[in-house]
Amino acid sequence: MSSMRERMLAGEAYLADDPEITADLDRAARRTERFNATTADDPDGRLAALRELLGSLGEGVWVRPPLHCDYGWQTHIGPRSFVNFNAVFLDVARITIGADVQIGPNVQLLTATHPVEAEPRRARWEAAEPITIGDNVWLGGGVIVLAGVTIGANTVVGAGAVVTRDLPANAVALGNPARVVRTLE
Repeated sequence: MSSMRERMLAGEAYLADDPEITADLDRAARRTERFNATTADDPDGRLAALRELLGSLGEGVWVRPPLHCDYGWQTHIGPRSFVNFNAVFLDVARITIGADVQIGPNVQLLTATHPVEAEPRRARWEAAEPITIGDNVWLGGGVIVLAGVTIGANTVVGAGAVVTRDLPANAVALGNPARVVRTLE
């Protein structure tokens, strides 16, 4: 029988109050607090705290605190990417952010899902699906990306959009739910 953590990592339904999972959450909370407490006059300390928190971090990445995440080690950010204030990365499943990505303030990447049916939700069952952000994507301020979504390279998602399904490469998407309004050459 799989542990709840193994079930979580496999994308299956799991119970988050499992001791192994809560230990991971507690570790991430301490590391997130450490990163968020760093000061602007200690960029090396800020980078070290971020490297300790996240799964991988490319060269030249800049993340402005505060950052909030569930596990940290499930989030991977490619080189030269920028993450603005108040990012929320609910990384129950893997979050992959490509190279040269621009993420505006208050962006949420939400891999977690919950049952629609009341009884399993009341019993605290949940699951997650990965999010993949392609290279050179720009997510405007307040964008929300839901579980299981892939955004193709060079795509721009306008401020406040809610991305509920995959977006192709080389597009501009707006609205709730986000829809492609223009293609880019």
